[in-house]
Amino acid sequence: MQAPEISTLATLKVSYQQPDAKSRLTTLLHQTGFAVLTDHFISESLIAATYFEWQQFFNSEVKYLHTFDPAIQSGFFPFQTEQAKGNDKPDLKEFFHLYRKSDLPANFSLNSWELFQQMQSLAVELLNWIEAHTPRAIQQNLSMPLSEMVTNSPASLMRILHYPSIEFKSDPESESVPTGAIRAAAHEDINLITLLPAATASGLEILDRGVWREVPFDRGDIVINVGDMLQMASQGYFRSATHRVVNPPGEAANQSRYSMPMFLHSRPEVVLAGKVTAGAYLQERLSEIGLL
Repeated sequence: MQAPEISTLATLKVSYQQPDAKSRLTTLLHQTGFAVLTDHFISESLIAATYFEWQQFFNSEVKYLHTFDPAIQSGFFPFQTEQAKGNDKPDLKEFFHLYRKSDLPANFSLNSWELFQQMQSLAVELLNWIEAHTPRAIQQNLSMPLSEMVTNSPASLMRILHYPSIEFKSDPESESVPTGAIRAAAHEDINLITLLPAATASGLEILDRGVWREVPFDRGDIVINVGDMLQMASQGYFRSATHRVVNPPGEAANQSRYSMPMFLHSRPEVVLAGKVTAGAYLQERLSEIGLL
């Protein structure tokens, strides 16, 4: 019997501790592509300490010494480097890609690696939850169990994002924010699943049946969302929901926003569907958003 439809935003939260967490999370990801996980084992203090270090990094000129290498996609990506697929304006953000074999900037503690490892462990556990509560017909068409797809994957990464304060300038001769540009234009994630600890400011929205709605989550919560790779591997059973980060109104526009999504990617050789491998699909998508 098909599970009743869950309201996208009113009941989006799932406690890691509740008895039916596994089935409830899976149902939400099937119906909406999003869920918000509470009461998990990743500490707020670790998340806060990691944010603090990266805030210092983005507010210094040192970041330009770590500009990314397109061949390996690791390092610092300057402001307006990326634009969403199908969008003609760059996103109003800068970011750093941290992979398992990346080098942290000098004078960083091990907080980033600790958070990386904890989020990866949680993500693998959630992938096991998802597969266990996925219809057997979908399971049987997977090339391998979902958690095995990400085992030792060199493509999984933590992306540390900085959305600078927004200053619209009337002088056309000066550097300005392109008309209509926002912090992150509407897009779907590329990977299997994304784990996002609560950002330092609001702005994340989900497209809910044609209407943009703010995703409700509080300090300590983790947003979970489906990526295109899971949508493809599950033949569309799990939905890669469209989301964006909007520009803040009023005085809030003078404040930066930081977020740290963990993207769980399949190993490059994993077959997602038909003859499409995760590696080939990733290269195609990176080209579409201007990172290759």
